[in-house]
Amino acid sequence: MPVLNKLTALKVKTASPGKYNDGGGLWLHKRADGGGQWFLRIQIHGRRREMGLGSLSEVGLKEARENAEHWRQIARKGKDPIKERQRILREAAKADHTLETVAKEAYEARKAELKNDGKSGRWFSPLALHVLPKLGKVPIEEIDQQDIKNTLAPIWHSKGETAQKAMSRLGIVMQYGAAMGLDVDIQATTKAKALLGKSKQKREHIPAMSWHKVPEFYESLDEGTITHLALRLLILTAVRSTPIRFCHVDELEGDTWVIPAERMKMAKEFRVPLSTEARSVVDKAIPFARNGFLFPSVRKGVISDATMSQLMKRRGLKARPHGFRSSFRTWCAEATDTPRDIAEMALAHTVGGKVELSYRRTDYLEKRRILMERWSQHVTGHSSEILQLVAP
Repeated sequence: MPVLNKLTALKVKTASPGKYNDGGGLWLHKRADGGGQWFLRIQIHGRRREMGLGSLSEVGLKEARENAEHWRQIARKGKDPIKERQRILREAAKADHTLETVAKEAYEARKAELKNDGKSGRWFSPLALHVLPKLGKVPIEEIDQQDIKNTLAPIWHSKGETAQKAMSRLGIVMQYGAAMGLDVDIQATTKAKALLGKSKQKREHIPAMSWHKVPEFYESLDEGTITHLALRLLILTAVRSTPIRFCHVDELEGDTWVIPAERMKMAKEFRVPLSTEARSVVDKAIPFARNGFLFPSVRKGVISDATMSQLMKRRGLKARPHGFRSSFRTWCAEATDTPRDIAEMALAHTVGGKVELSYRRTDYLEKRRILMERWSQHVTGHSSEILQLVAP
């Protein structure tokens, strides 16, 4: 029967440099500088192993004995204590690198690239809604194509666009995990796509109102409320709903509205020419402004993304606010001879390749000003004239 607990706290504190046996394989290596190291000598599978148990400055005699007994018990079960500790550490590391943890880190790292720190485009939503509930607690290193396939299969054909976004975001997260040095299969999403096949869902365009019917609808927005005025300005400018909702008084410079890059889909500042009618709408909205925002919410912040859509829905209309951009573009094509570049620029679309864009450094503001004035005349029912613009 081996003798245990040979050392005392005083002996540990005052011992000169050297190695001291506490019994049962527990040793203290005391150094000349006064520090020391605990280690355990143990026989496993016919060979002697030495296992560090911590420094003397961090582990006292009592804790060292408890640790030694724990690992002796592991050895009595026929397991190598060193390998077992390494396995436990690996499992702990995996627990810290679940998909949810890495996904949140990846999102934080990308925020600077996203509009409004990712909130405007709801970058994280597809992951939060369709991936993390099933795979969030799984270590990212263990996720393979079958896991991804089984997770997204229920929406792959019924909600194809959402599923594609979820798959794309997941691919970015897997790449981020690999960059962290984790053993991640960065091809897992590509393999999962192969297993899922092509989505059967057909992409549906947002319902738009015929440009012929826009004047009648515009006229009906006559109550002077924040919602009515916001919809009127959206129709007149043909911009997306987010810039309208977050329009700030400071962005309005006379007959031009300068939308900052963070609220534009292409992340570039965009100048919007304001027609006479648009300026009139702005003047009517300014008394409602709060904290500088032209269209504030009743409670706080600005009107919600659904406010204008709900108004149209309550009227039994299939068309939605975003569809007025299509109404405007179709009007340009069918009722005017507007050059394509000007019509597309009016919608803040990128026209041309990199080389062409590097030389063409105009946004056609003045030509667009003429176009938007004529559009406002159509919208207000004051003109049926066919517009002809000279090609740029």
